[in-house]
Amino acid sequence: MSGAQSPAVPALRRAHIDHAALAANLRHVLDTVRPAAVMAVVKADAYGHGAVEVARTAVAAGAEWLGVADVDEALALRDAGIEAPVLAWLHGPDPDFAEAVARDVTLGISTAGQLARAVAAGAPEAPARVHLKVDTGLGRNGLGREEWRTVFEAAAAAEAAGRIRVEGLFSHLSGASPDDDLAQLAAFEEATSLARSLGLDPGLRHLASTAGALSLPATRLDLVRLGIGLYGHSPFDDRTAAELGLVPAMRLESRLISVKHVAAGTGVSYGYTHHVERDSWLGLVPLGYADGIPRHVSNTGSVWVGGRVHPIVGRVAMDQFVVELGEHEARVGDRVVLFGDPSAPEAAPERYPGADDWARAASTITWEIVTRLGRRVERVHS
Repeated sequence: MSGAQSPAVPALRRAHIDHAALAANLRHVLDTVRPAAVMAVVKADAYGHGAVEVARTAVAAGAEWLGVADVDEALALRDAGIEAPVLAWLHGPDPDFAEAVARDVTLGISTAGQLARAVAAGAPEAPARVHLKVDTGLGRNGLGREEWRTVFEAAAAAEAAGRIRVEGLFSHLSGASPDDDLAQLAAFEEATSLARSLGLDPGLRHLASTAGALSLPATRLDLVRLGIGLYGHSPFDDRTAAELGLVPAMRLESRLISVKHVAAGTGVSYGYTHHVERDSWLGLVPLGYADGIPRHVSNTGSVWVGGRVHPIVGRVAMDQFVVELGEHEARVGDRVVLFGDPSAPEAAPERYPGADDWARAASTITWEIVTRLGRRVERVHS
């Protein structure tokens, strides 16, 4: 795998991306949702894992589609030689779709204005490929119910003229409750029926992301969009990744760059929000909020050092944070795992913290923990 290096090489900030785990996660979900196909969502640099590398692995493992937020992300995949179908669904107020159409990027269309821009970019010899997005209750982008008929009629006319090809119809679930999601499914089915009655034939209907795909089979339709599940994390509060058959693909690690012994009562980091209760060893880890480490894990998060889990103490700073090692004998250069696969056998005797552990410590979601990692964190693919 391109970019692979020996894990023995010291690194200040390194995220290891396990492509075997990515492939296994995709195949597991694909087996679960068949006959629906899978779109691997690689927006936001594949949730911080590396869009080009993850896209290649996902397609090789069976993903029929790739999903990104905007056209620039799609064009970056094309620049890397990736030819798989790719859908881009978030656009600015005055989008120019000419290059996207020329490079066979499928456009998610959420407004009448976007449809007009797609029609202008298409031609009979190279129609713009579009998926129409309807708002079924999430309240974000997507055609409102009052727009469905007008926009569907315009899309049908443009398709008859050869300017566009309506390949799909999609929406997004709220995940508020099963009843809410099923109500959205009913609204989506209403939109589908209307589109077909007006002459459209959206061959790909997609509504479910990881959560819907795994919990509500009725929402799988023709295609599911696999986001957080691809990266090995659970979208649910009450079910772990392991219980879902998923394996975390990212391990974030560093090295201790300082180890010192301090007396009981010593204050740690800015504002002295923590004082050690007894004589103790402190270790310094060279990652901070500039690297995407949440400041909210100050005094709440933990890391793995030498087979043991130790607490983060004091405030996380821009470039570093402190770990209280207690009586644990550690040395400068010792490996630190911030989060990884809790089931990894090499972590014994104590497991690695998971990204979900970090999310709980920061009062946020796992998506944010992995996606927010900064540019200084080297990604190593294996």
